[in-house]
Amino acid sequence: MIQPDFCDYIAITNRHLARCEYFEQIKRIVSLRPYALILREKDLSDEEYEAYARKVKRICDEYDVLFYPHSHVDLAKKIGQNVHLPFTGFIELRKRGDLNDFRKISVACHSLDEALKAEAYGASELILGTIFETECKKGLKGRGTDFVRTVSESCNIPVYAIGGIKPENIEKVKAAGAAGGCMMSWFMHC
Repeated sequence: MIQPDFCDYIAITNRHLARCEYFEQIKRIVSLRPYALILREKDLSDEEYEAYARKVKRICDEYDVLFYPHSHVDLAKKIGQNVHLPFTGFIELRKRGDLNDFRKISVACHSLDEALKAEAYGASELILGTIFETECKKGLKGRGTDFVRTVSESCNIPVYAIGGIKPENIEKVKAAGAAGGCMMSWFMHC
């Protein structure tokens, strides 16, 4: 069987889904060479998150995979030049001038208006969701590939689709103009 190319994917972590020791799972994920990895782990204390982030960043660096802390701006400043933020947090931090030193800023968006504002405020790339129905957000109807197409055609920065993305449907979102897709469950189970 031919191994799929994962350079168009962003891996999102969730240690509760890992099927083996967490850092071993991270090594498995980054060995597939996704474009980037976002360390989500929202339920950790700041101290725990920093310990995880430092270790995960070392693994990402070893495999030359971009590493994005999720929402931990001060930590991201200390250990790298990238950060992933929800839309509202991004806008607030940008207005305060707290994001000037970052090389890449990934922003989660859920509408065309948010996507356009994020781009205008200097986002490097967009994480656009929810595209297909997913177990992570039960009951939330996916917005579909027409939504991906509208946002991708309206923005000049890369758009990565999230929500129900799998190797079986990545080509659908790429055909709609996305640079790629984000996966959590698939990567945490691989």
